[in-house]
Amino acid sequence: MSSARNCSARAVVFSPCTQGAGVPEEPMMWGDVSMAALDRLYFGREDAERDVTDGLLREGFLPTAAFRAALSGRKMLIIGRKGSGKSAICVRLLEDGAHAGGALLITPDDAAGDEIRRFELQGLAGATAKSLIWRYVFAVHAARHLVTHARGAHGRREPDSVKALRRFLKQNDEEAAEMAGGAALSGGRLGDRLTQSARGLQTSLSLEAFGVRAAMDLVPSGSEGARAARQLELVEHGVARAFADLGCARAHAPLLLLIDQLEQVWSAEADSNSMVVGLLLAAKHVAGAYGRALRCLLFLRSDIYDSLSFGEGDKFRGDEVRIAWTEPALRELARTRAAASVGDALGGGPLDDTRLWQELFPPTVAGEPTPAYLFARSLPRPRDAIQFLNLCRDTAADNGHSRVEESDVLQATWQFSEWKLKDLVQEYLIAHPFLERLYPLFQNTGYTVTRGVLGNRLDEAAPTLRRLFPAYAESLDLTGVVDTLFAVGFLGVRRGNDVVYGGGGELPVQPHEGEFHVHPCFREALGATSPVDLRRYEPSVVVSRVGSGNIGYAQAHGRSLSVRPYELLELVTRSCRSVHGQVGRAVGLGHDVRDEIAGQVGRVLTDTADVRARLRADEHVDVVEHVLTVAGYFTTLAAQLLASGLDGASGSDGVAHRIDDEARRLRRLAGGASGSTGDAHV
Repeated sequence: MSSARNCSARAVVFSPCTQGAGVPEEPMMWGDVSMAALDRLYFGREDAERDVTDGLLREGFLPTAAFRAALSGRKMLIIGRKGSGKSAICVRLLEDGAHAGGALLITPDDAAGDEIRRFELQGLAGATAKSLIWRYVFAVHAARHLVTHARGAHGRREPDSVKALRRFLKQNDEEAAEMAGGAALSGGRLGDRLTQSARGLQTSLSLEAFGVRAAMDLVPSGSEGARAARQLELVEHGVARAFADLGCARAHAPLLLLIDQLEQVWSAEADSNSMVVGLLLAAKHVAGAYGRALRCLLFLRSDIYDSLSFGEGDKFRGDEVRIAWTEPALRELARTRAAASVGDALGGGPLDDTRLWQELFPPTVAGEPTPAYLFARSLPRPRDAIQFLNLCRDTAADNGHSRVEESDVLQATWQFSEWKLKDLVQEYLIAHPFLERLYPLFQNTGYTVTRGVLGNRLDEAAPTLRRLFPAYAESLDLTGVVDTLFAVGFLGVRRGNDVVYGGGGELPVQPHEGEFHVHPCFREALGATSPVDLRRYEPSVVVSRVGSGNIGYAQAHGRSLSVRPYELLELVTRSCRSVHGQVGRAVGLGHDVRDEIAGQVGRVLTDTADVRARLRADEHVDVVEHVLTVAGYFTTLAAQLLASGLDGASGSDGVAHRIDDEARRLRRLAGGASGSTGDAHV
């Protein structure tokens, strides 16, 4: 029911400005309640920073396994692709009361990232040198926290170790951050401070607060790297002593240092990778330097983390937790957020999973359960789910519907697919700047592609790609392109009867795997909505109504041929059933390809049955034309199937050849019928 019909039918429904102003309300009927629910239905913001202020991150946050692992301290590295919910966990941990020990956020800006990337120390490798400046950043944050935390949380006479930290911060111009309470240090100030800190580590920090007059006194004849390391050890010792004197490890949960949005300052270059490796080494060092008083949590994009290669990488495996979303988890996220936004607008109790997908959304879309349809056509991450669900809701509102209809979801699907195709380019613009140039390889064709066919398409495009992206020439061969498209989640690979899509830590594509599928998220925008590029069967115009008294088929050709049209139609039916049987046995073809072929052959059967019915109704029917039309279609179908490259899959070559055999057989028999004397064997 449209909103216009609702308003005209229920004049007693009042706008929000009149409700509560002394105007009596009648109990709302279902149509009114659903419209009110749709008006309030909202799944939140796509980014955690805004979602926590004007979205649903507080009421609609779903505590995942990754969140629990981060909160408990079991894991240090929270890894996931863009939009998977890393920042949502980070922002949630920053909220008051979420973590008893408190949390500080470090988000490097361009200036800070540039300073860390350029930081070097004589005598130390790049990643080791960069780990020192990260360690210094952590020590300074902890020191600022302690000088304010000591009086507020422990309420006793300030220990000398805390006083020493206060003097150290003042002497090195590292006093409290510009934000109240030291909750975060971001913006230009972090870059400015890092410039100063880097200079201090490279030359000399003021260490008089710790009883050292000059850094040169620590390592008189050491290298720049050795001197910086010794200075840093002294600072860390001072921080650790303050934690110990206050008894923080015994009194409360550890302080959390949250490092997020590193992708803002990362590039696919060696110094950026050293910056990240240095961060990992520094975070690992924190556990030993401060014990249970301080912990680091790193929120890293999976493509950045997976691109790293360093000798100590194996030591971090136990610290990793990868964010992975399943359809049930996304359904629960959708329900939680929908319930938080709708409240009691629906009436009849809380909004559960069944009511969400029955009352606010249609039960099915295109023959699939609605949540299965939606979440199969978005990448498995909250950001995509939130965008798609909000788009469906907005489309329904724009169309004047009182609930989300199937047509609204179908309309939103194309728009969402367009968004995601563009978003994928932006997500991987630094690591894979050539990504958008690969899209034409998959446009306006079937979404199933074999290794051989993709190789042929790539051969034509490769010279242009290598000319435009010479620095990536080695990655633009078939293996490199397949690996890249699988890693970003654009392509899936068929394994057994399943299609496995990349982007979430799955086993890479193996050399023997040769059938790939474009992710359903991108198919609409690419115009690749069928598994194989098969021409749709269209019946020929073979019938025309004749008036009573006209000469019928049997009268024209004699009684000996009166059954001939029916025999030819039966031959077409047998050919279709033969092809159906061959398709069913072709286990090497994916089920969606088999379904597509079977669907087109089913259209032939339906048309043949219609021709038979018209013949029986005494209509003049050109049966031979129908048979030749079917034969021609079968020939085209076989050629397209072979051209798709799927003839290399087990059993599919049998399908193509069987279709071609049936086409030749029908063509031969139709020719015999049109020119025979009635004794042709059928």
